[in-house]
Amino acid sequence: MDKFKGTGVALVTPFAKDLSVDYEALKKLLDFVIHGGVNYLVINGTTAESVTTTKAEKKEILDTVRKHVDGRVPLVYGIGGNNTQHVLETIQETDFHGISAILSVSPYYNKPSQAGIYQHYMAIADACPVPVILYNVPGRTGSNMTAETTLKLAHHDNIIGIKEASGNLEQCMHIAKNRPEGFLVISGEDILTVPMISFGMDGVISVLANGFPGKFSHMVKLALENNFKEASQLMFDFLDLNPLMYEESNPVGVKAVLEMYGICSATVRLPLVEASAGLKNKIQNLM
Repeated sequence: MDKFKGTGVALVTPFAKDLSVDYEALKKLLDFVIHGGVNYLVINGTTAESVTTTKAEKKEILDTVRKHVDGRVPLVYGIGGNNTQHVLETIQETDFHGISAILSVSPYYNKPSQAGIYQHYMAIADACPVPVILYNVPGRTGSNMTAETTLKLAHHDNIIGIKEASGNLEQCMHIAKNRPEGFLVISGEDILTVPMISFGMDGVISVLANGFPGKFSHMVKLALENNFKEASQLMFDFLDLNPLMYEESNPVGVKAVLEMYGICSATVRLPLVEASAGLKNKIQNLM
C-alpha cells in the first residue's frame, strides 16, 4: 500500500459562475496538483462538495479525472453515507476501472453505536471490489469511531487503512501503536500531519494540497524522511493560513486560494456561499 503513503489531495469540484461543473478547470487543477508532487488523488470526498453534485455529475467527474490523469497517480474514490444499503447499491453501480481504493466516511447524522459502525463497514468491505479506507471525522458525522472499532476493522482483508480526522492525538497513537502490519493510518488534519507522522502515521489526505501542492507535499516528504526540523518550519508557514480554509466552511477557503492562482472560480453551491471579501483579503495578505 505504499502508493497511499505521502500526500493525497482531497480534490475540490470546480464550478462555473452558473454553478455547472467546470470540467476544463478540473483538468487544470489535476495538472496543477500532480505537477506539484502529490502522491494520489481523492475524488468525490467532502472537499468535492459531493453532497451537492448529482449522480450524473459524479460519473462525469470520475470519467474526466480518469481520462485526464491517465494513470499518472493512483485514484481514490469517495463512496460513503449514512444509509448502508444505498452505499452498497452505489458500489454495485460504480465502474471501478482505474480506481485503486475507496474512501468511505463513517455514517453521519444517525449517530450509530460502535457496533453499528462496525457492521456498516464490514458490509461495505465485503461488497467492494477494491480496498477500503475508513474515514473518521467526528466534527462532521456527529459520532466518533473509537480506536477499538478501527483496530477491529483493520483485520478485515479488504480494509487497508483509515483517514483519521478526529484531531485526537491520543486516539491516533493507539491506532498507530496497535494496528496490524501494513494497515495505513492517514492524517485528516492538515496542520497536525507532521506531529502525526512523528509517531508513525503514513501521510495525509489534504485540503491545503489543492492550493499548495508543491510546498505541502514537500513538507510531508521531509517528515516521512524523519527530517522533522525542516518539515516543522514548513508546517509553521501554514499555521495561520490553515484555519482560514475552514472559517466559512470547507472548501470555501481553498477555492478562494485557487481563484487567486487562476485555477478555478471560488464558486460553491448552496447551502455554502462563496468566500466573503473579508476572508479573501485575509487569505491574500497571508499568501
